[in-house]
Amino acid sequence: MAYYKDVREHLAALETAGLLVRVDRRINKDTELHPLVRLQFRGLPEAERKAFVFTNVTDVLGRQFSIPVVVGCLAASRRIYGMGLQCDPEKISEKWANAREKPIEPVLVSGGLAQEEVHMRDELDLAGMGLEEFPIPISTPGFDAAPYTSCSQWITKDPETGVRNIGTYRGMVKARTRLGMNAGGAQHISQHWRKWQKLGKPMPAAVVIGAPPNVSYASVIKIPYGVDEYAVAGGLAGEPVAVVKGKTVDIEVPANAEIVIEGFLRTDVLEPEAPFGEFTGYMDPQQWNPIFEITCITHRRNPVFVTMLSQFPPSESSKIRTVGSEGNGLSYLRGRGFECVKDVGYNESSGGWGLCCIQVSHPKEGEVDAILEASTSSPVIRSKMIVVVDDDIDPRDTESIVWAITYRLQPHRDMKVKQMGLVSADWSAFPPGSGDPGGFQTHEPEMRVSVMLMDATRKWPYPPVSLPPREIMENVASIWREIGLPPLQLRTPWYGYDLGWWSEAEKKAGKLAIEGRYYETGKRMERERVPAPGHEPE
Repeated sequence: MAYYKDVREHLAALETAGLLVRVDRRINKDTELHPLVRLQFRGLPEAERKAFVFTNVTDVLGRQFSIPVVVGCLAASRRIYGMGLQCDPEKISEKWANAREKPIEPVLVSGGLAQEEVHMRDELDLAGMGLEEFPIPISTPGFDAAPYTSCSQWITKDPETGVRNIGTYRGMVKARTRLGMNAGGAQHISQHWRKWQKLGKPMPAAVVIGAPPNVSYASVIKIPYGVDEYAVAGGLAGEPVAVVKGKTVDIEVPANAEIVIEGFLRTDVLEPEAPFGEFTGYMDPQQWNPIFEITCITHRRNPVFVTMLSQFPPSESSKIRTVGSEGNGLSYLRGRGFECVKDVGYNESSGGWGLCCIQVSHPKEGEVDAILEASTSSPVIRSKMIVVVDDDIDPRDTESIVWAITYRLQPHRDMKVKQMGLVSADWSAFPPGSGDPGGFQTHEPEMRVSVMLMDATRKWPYPPVSLPPREIMENVASIWREIGLPPLQLRTPWYGYDLGWWSEAEKKAGKLAIEGRYYETGKRMERERVPAPGHEPE
């Protein structure tokens, strides 16, 4: 198949690959579900993280839900993300770059599975209907103010151009027919909202839960204003996304989505919204945000409810942001003529945005500075620390990056600081409760925030990396496997190599040593003796 047409095909593939855990015991969605999955992000290496499906879900009031809840199916790990795009994890960035360069517009169809069941406004206020029909978890029990839709794709249109935007934002459950919506003032949905406000009209919107994986991935990434995420999702899939008209709003929704919530974001009033545990690793306090009044809910028969684990990094939220942003950044830089850029990596512990590492190979004179400057003006590379490294540094491995910063960079020469736009919930910028934290109506608050730019590339030839050469390490790796030691996950660098500053005599000495002929080197060194200071001949 070209790509997974819906969440269910993706889940089946994950199960076949041994990447899906089914939990059939009774699980409370309000106190147990997200915390249980959270444990793997605090107690297991990434390679062992899996997606979870919960089939026996209850809540704190004792209600039993027939709808299963899925967590981690999009990005619990890079491997799971790669499964969602049906590509090797190492090829994800290239697939993203290709999708950005070759978008494919969606195709409108007359009907779809997403509308197998239709519940209009008069049904939604009945007990057990509206949002009460779905097992929406509390993400951070004990701190969050309500259950939230955390993997919800909000679809809106620019009223002037008709161009769609699809973004993943949280939705706070406030009533059977009312969601709170959170997005910073610079987000594209907020730009749409301000345009609708000027028209004096509420903004039509659709909230999708359980979109096809390619749509979910495209909705998370920073894409320039006016670019339709459906077209990018089509580029990821290699074929158009099938969409269908909403029942009560002029919005196209994925025809194979699990659940679609239709309605209008009011532009005449705001309500308090939050607290909610955010991707920065801190709670997001209450703030003023728009409200979404629901007019219709459609869904598949026996739908699956998809949620995303966010909050403290690493998380599914930080991983989905990390992986997609890497391909997006690679496409942006190559599109500006920087052919020396080989890869872009984001650090998951920084929430998938805070530390961006750009890997280059043989840059031209002045090209590293140009890359750093281009990155700070980019609408898609927003980061607090941007570091450029050589092609022998893994841009996703923090230890490799720290090694490069420590031994290939001089702060006075290779670092600079520039101002940047605020990122929501970065409490280093202002104390909680003070200033303007980038509210929905403001584009940028008036406060100083900054980005650190670092050139951690070698400026001249270096001595070799102080590890045994590759052939020696490969030999002992085979011995490691032969004697039954645990599987290795080798990190770059795991063998030594020449970096341009090593004489023929030094190369020969190393070769003689592993031939058992190091006495010959000793004799040569004896011949090269010089007098010690104070003992020079007169």
